[in-house]
Amino acid sequence: MDTRQRLIVGSLWIGVAALMAITLEPGVPDSANAFARLFVVIVALFLAGIYLFDPWGVLSRQPFH
Repeated sequence: MDTRQRLIVGSLWIGVAALMAITLEPGVPDSANAFARLFVVIVALFLAGIYLFDPWGVLSRQPFH
Protein backbone atom coordinates (compact mmCIF):
# COMPACT_ATOMS: atom_id res chain seq x y z
CA MET A 1 0.00 0.00 0.00
CA ASP A 2 1.56 3.29 -1.04
CA THR A 3 1.68 6.46 1.06
CA ARG A 4 -1.21 8.19 -0.73
CA GLN A 5 -3.57 5.26 -0.16
CA ARG A 6 -2.55 5.03 3.49
CA LEU A 7 -3.20 8.75 4.00
CA ILE A 8 -6.66 8.47 2.44
CA VAL A 9 -7.65 5.44 4.52
CA GLY A 10 -6.21 6.96 7.71
CA SER A 11 -8.14 10.17 7.08
CA LEU A 12 -11.34 8.19 6.59
CA TRP A 13 -10.81 6.45 9.94
CA ILE A 14 -10.23 9.82 11.61
CA GLY A 15 -13.50 10.98 10.05
CA VAL A 16 -15.31 7.95 11.47
CA ALA A 17 -13.83 8.65 14.91
CA ALA A 18 -14.83 12.33 14.71
CA LEU A 19 -18.37 11.47 13.64
CA MET A 20 -18.78 9.02 16.51
CA ALA A 21 -17.16 11.42 18.99
CA ILE A 22 -19.82 14.01 18.15
CA THR A 23 -22.51 11.60 19.38
CA LEU A 24 -20.83 11.08 22.78
CA GLU A 25 -22.12 12.89 25.82
CA PRO A 26 -19.54 14.79 27.89
CA GLY A 27 -18.49 13.04 31.06
CA VAL A 28 -18.19 9.41 32.08
CA PRO A 29 -20.23 6.96 29.95
CA ASP A 30 -23.08 5.51 31.99
CA SER A 31 -24.78 3.12 29.58
CA ALA A 32 -23.78 0.24 27.33
CA ASN A 33 -24.63 2.37 24.30
CA ALA A 34 -22.21 5.09 25.39
CA PHE A 35 -19.48 2.51 26.06
CA ALA A 36 -20.01 1.02 22.59
CA ARG A 37 -19.68 4.47 20.99
CA LEU A 38 -16.52 5.17 22.97
CA PHE A 39 -15.14 1.77 21.91
CA VAL A 40 -15.80 2.61 18.25
CA VAL A 41 -13.97 5.93 18.63
CA ILE A 42 -10.97 4.22 20.22
CA VAL A 43 -10.82 1.47 17.57
CA ALA A 44 -11.18 4.00 14.74
CA LEU A 45 -8.34 6.11 16.14
CA PHE A 46 -6.21 2.98 16.55
CA LEU A 47 -6.81 1.98 12.93
CA ALA A 48 -6.08 5.53 11.77
CA GLY A 49 -2.77 5.38 13.62
CA ILE A 50 -1.92 2.05 12.01
CA TYR A 51 -2.64 3.37 8.51
CA LEU A 52 -0.97 6.75 8.99
CA PHE A 53 2.18 5.70 10.84
CA ASP A 54 2.54 1.95 10.00
CA PRO A 55 4.48 1.32 13.24
CA TRP A 56 5.28 -2.37 12.64
CA GLY A 57 5.73 -2.16 8.88
CA VAL A 58 2.68 -4.35 8.27
CA LEU A 59 1.29 -2.26 5.42
CA SER A 60 4.61 -1.74 3.66
CA ARG A 61 5.42 -5.44 3.37
CA GLN A 62 5.02 -7.04 -0.02
CA PRO A 63 2.39 -9.81 -0.23
CA PHE A 64 3.45 -13.33 -1.17
CA HIS A 65 3.24 -14.06 -4.87
